[in-house]
Amino acid sequence: TCSLSATALAVLFGLPLALILARGQFWGRSLLRGLILLPLVLPPVVGGIALLTAFSRTGIIGEYVYDWFGIQLTFSTAGVILAETFVALPFFVITAEAGLRSFDSQFEDVARTLGAGPSETLRRVTLPIIAPSLIAGTVLAWARALGEFGATITFAGNIVGRTQTLPLAIYAQLDSNPDAAIALSMVLLFVSLTVLIALRDKWLRPI
Repeated sequence: TCSLSATALAVLFGLPLALILARGQFWGRSLLRGLILLPLVLPPVVGGIALLTAFSRTGIIGEYVYDWFGIQLTFSTAGVILAETFVALPFFVITAEAGLRSFDSQFEDVARTLGAGPSETLRRVTLPIIAPSLIAGTVLAWARALGEFGATITFAGNIVGRTQTLPLAIYAQLDSNPDAAIALSMVLLFVSLTVLIALRDKWLRPI
């Protein structure tokens, strides 16, 4: 589904960003963090307008995407995934960065003295140790993507069978069929709680 694709993208782009913010020392790091976390404080509709400005067919970036690849992001499934990634990314980044900052770097020092390179140390030492933080961030990002409404409807619309997500379907049914809206809401609530509780019990228990 779109929420899973958005979560995968949030993890793919979020992990390098978390590493940069946690380990990097460079001018503009605070600005970069602010830009990444901006969707947390923006009203969702404003976030959708920002996406339209950047990624619409005549947008700052979207114009080139359309000219070079023939891909129109607005009012498409790709647009839904982009909007959900936009709002979900900060949740993964802040959780992963927190895990990296609380990580004891002595483990990495030991690995390097044993001959492990940077990539091997990251893969075999750092990531396994901070796995609970990464999993927590992934779950939070997925939950945010699953419940996204404002940016999605503004940037991708509410087209049945194309861009209509579960929250948008609930909104569409609210006036015409309240019972269906309530049933869909219960499905969304049940799925979210089931996954969050299952992951909490399996991965996030205190150690």
